[in-house]
Order: sequence, then C-alpha cells, then structure tokens
Amino acid sequence: SFTMNTYLFLYDLMQFCGHSWIFTNMIIRFMSFGKDSIADTFYSIGLVMRLCQLLSILEILHILIGIDKSRLFPRFLQITERVIVLFVVINSQEEVQGKYVVCILFFLWNLLDVVRYTYNMLARMGIYYLPLTWLNFSLCILLYPLSVLAKAFAICVSLPYFESFGTYSIKLPFPFAISIYFPYILKMYLLVLFIGMCCITHTLISERNAHLGRGNIKKKRS
Repeated sequence: SFTMNTYLFLYDLMQFCGHSWIFTNMIIRFMSFGKDSIADTFYSIGLVMRLCQLLSILEILHILIGIDKSRLFPRFLQITERVIVLFVVINSQEEVQGKYVVCILFFLWNLLDVVRYTYNMLARMGIYYLPLTWLNFSLCILLYPLSVLAKAFAICVSLPYFESFGTYSIKLPFPFAISIYFPYILKMYLLVLFIGMCCITHTLISERNAHLGRGNIKKKRS
C-alpha cells in the first residue's frame, strides 16, 4: 500500500542519513588527522552506529509482517552478526574499541549500507539506475566476506580481554553448579559466523542473478 511504501521509504531515508553521516565523518577525520583518527573511531561515531544497528532490527519485523519481500533467514543472520559483534564484543571491551579492525569494520558496514539504502529508496519510487543496481548487488558479494573476516578478527582480538576480565562468564549456583565461560562461546560462534557467510553469500549471488539477468534489466529499462 501507499502508506507502507511511504513508511519504508522514510525508514530507508533515516538509515541512509545515519550511515552517510558516519561514512562521511570517517573519511573527513582520516583526511584531517590520518592514522591518529583510527584510534578514536568508536568514540566519535559509536553512538550513531549503535542507533543505526538497533534500528535495523526493524527490518526483521518488516519481513515477518510481509511489507518487505526479502528473505528472512539471511537478513536475520546479517543483522544478528552485527548486533553481537558491535554490542557484545566491541562495546563491552574498551580495549578493543581503539583497534584498527573496528575502523575497518565500520568502513565496510557503512559503505555497504550507503549503497543499499540509496538503492532501496529509489526502488520504492520505481526508479532503477542500472549502474546503482549493479553496484548494489555486486559490491556486497565482495565486501560481505571481507566484513565477516573483520568480525572474526575483532572477536579473536577480544578473546584475551574476555579471558582476563571474565566478562559475561558466569557460574550458576547450586544445584546446577555449571560454569559458562564466555570465550568458549565466542570461539564456537566463529564457526557459526563462517557457516552463515557461506549461506548469505549464496543468497547474495542468487539475488544478483535474479536482478541483473537480461530479462530483468530490459524490464527495468522499459
């Protein structure tokens, strides 16, 4: 309906503005301060980044109620991966926040999202530019695996701090007498991360073929 389409357009616009601000801020800071800007990337843009990622949880709801026709499982994996790495791994360990991998991860996320939300906004209005369509469905196939590698590296960097500080590691009281050692959970999650990467990459390739097939290109041009 027109109302739902307008809502989705406004949602995409909000996300585009947020990620564009982050992306532009990162580039300007790097051009102004060089490598010194990398250490405090999280402190300068972390709040807006967290707000954008929390807002992205709505995309799961959009699919569940049927106003977004995207596939649920791949999108769920992508969103949960970011939420876990950003809020559980990076946000909880101050020592990790100044690492170069955080800057690289934020750069990859925001580059992908600026292109994706730009494409989505125009698509809501029935506007399809072939170069933008190609970029949207091609760039993610290259950058998403790189972002997964960056997430995995961020988790590996954080493991010594989780081990030394005992963050999120708990011991359940009697009668359970079970200890939950959080670094083990993160190590197991690394396996889930790479399995999810294979699933999502396959989905991204399928979507690219569906949108950039000769028949679809001719329809969009006409």
